[in-house]
Amino acid sequence: MQMLRGFRALLAAPDAVPSGTGFPALSVRGVSKRYQTGADALTETSIDVAEGEFVSLVGPSGCGKSTLLGMIAGLLAPDTGAIELDGERVTGPGGGRAMVFQDAALMPWLSVRHNVEYGLRAQRVARGERRDRAMDALAMVHLEHVADRHPHELSGGMRQRVAIARALVLRPRVLLMDEPFSALDAQTRTVLHEELQRIYLETRPAVVFVTHNLMEAAFLADTVYLLSSGPGRIVKRYTVDVDRPREERDPRLTEIRNDMLERMRDEAHAKAAETGRPPLAATSAAAG
Repeated sequence: MQMLRGFRALLAAPDAVPSGTGFPALSVRGVSKRYQTGADALTETSIDVAEGEFVSLVGPSGCGKSTLLGMIAGLLAPDTGAIELDGERVTGPGGGRAMVFQDAALMPWLSVRHNVEYGLRAQRVARGERRDRAMDALAMVHLEHVADRHPHELSGGMRQRVAIARALVLRPRVLLMDEPFSALDAQTRTVLHEELQRIYLETRPAVVFVTHNLMEAAFLADTVYLLSSGPGRIVKRYTVDVDRPREERDPRLTEIRNDMLERMRDEAHAKAAETGRPPLAATSAAAG
């Protein structure tokens, strides 16, 4: 129930705070989180996300990257440290942030357009403006022709594009994306990489994108943070100095992906030597 309230609060978030405040769009300082069992999910972590910057968080399962995203969204409270948006402390959902989840989480009884309008309706935006903004957002993801359909009539890739439109219609200062393409087939994922790159170039919000896929992280981002296995900590920060629009076969992207993969393999083998267990094969799935 608490997560559902947080989800609704994210959809009802007000429009973005105007830029030019002199602060990073998002500042994360020394945050950590411990599970109820007492195990550490994330050790003290700090990152800055500049206005219009695309940041990817990548690492093995259990490294705390989705936990960190949940704290940025205001769905979880950090045990230590603080998160600030435009210099103001994040204490809950809303406030210029919008989120796209692993599952599209569309409401099956609503049409595509009404799903996209949901947050605007919660903000009490006038009906005509809601419709116009929803149709503009659907046009941005090339789905205006399915505005009157229902979610069950769409493919998985189309449902995720609707979820992206539902977030973009709020005009967020920071767009948060939690493995939004992980459940899609490889071909659909590649198409949506291209779509997201185009949408980002057109709208330029700050983005924090969580993924297991190393090439996806490098292809989409300006900056990639590689996290260790749990408890998570930042192992390395990569600057992706490749002009957009990009192609996945770019040698610099391959170089970054290979370096991340090698570091993950080294860590897996080191942990295997400590425990006497064979290293997990998760790094091969993460390679992308």
